[in-house]
Amino acid sequence: MIRVLVTRPQPGASRTAQRLRDQGFQPILLPLTETVALPVDVDGIAIKSAAVAVTSANAARHAPKEIIAALAALPCHAVGRRTAESARTAGFLSVSEGPGDAEALADALAGDYAGQTIVYLCGRVRFSGFEQRLQAAGVHVRTVEAYDTVALDYSDEAVLARLSGQPVEAVLLYSAKAAAAMQALTERPALRDLFEETWFFALSGRIAAALETVASEKLRVAPEPSEEALLELLRTWR
Repeated sequence: MIRVLVTRPQPGASRTAQRLRDQGFQPILLPLTETVALPVDVDGIAIKSAAVAVTSANAARHAPKEIIAALAALPCHAVGRRTAESARTAGFLSVSEGPGDAEALADALAGDYAGQTIVYLCGRVRFSGFEQRLQAAGVHVRTVEAYDTVALDYSDEAVLARLSGQPVEAVLLYSAKAAAAMQALTERPALRDLFEETWFFALSGRIAAALETVASEKLRVAPEPSEEALLELLRTWR
């Protein structure tokens, strides 16, 4: 059975592990990042705002209840299915599901909200393309950083124990920060042998670029930034 290392944070890591089991893989959980809520100023957040945009399920999950209450009546545009589900669970009343890609969502919103203000619930660490596209189209973007992504540090002994001292055939990478942390692990003398034959599967090209020392023949990038595409890439790999 192919051993697959899952590096995304919880609670997503456990969901991914179950999907892998259902498909006949052996998942091993080693979250390399975690998300933590940030303090947010709710005063005046909804004034003159036409809509809300969310490109990460974590933003909806970590946003304070006061923020959700202030924005709940506005149209909420989520990047994809999982984010839309999180937004509805958080309390948004009118949620639309986008195309699954942040820049494509920005293009879809640009025409409808030119000259207006969109509240962007997001993380402190994020790709700037979504905001840049909206601003270039004349949309005012009010960013609300609801969470931060921080790297987790493991001792050599902890990693060896998690992997039972055995190599893994594949690693799934969901963020550039996790990819950088993964590369650092592969370069530790005590762990290097575990990853000599490992293949790395990245959710996007930006994430793959963080693996500066991984040989290109051992690296695969999902054709679109969704877990469905990433797991399909894994399924058809061998």
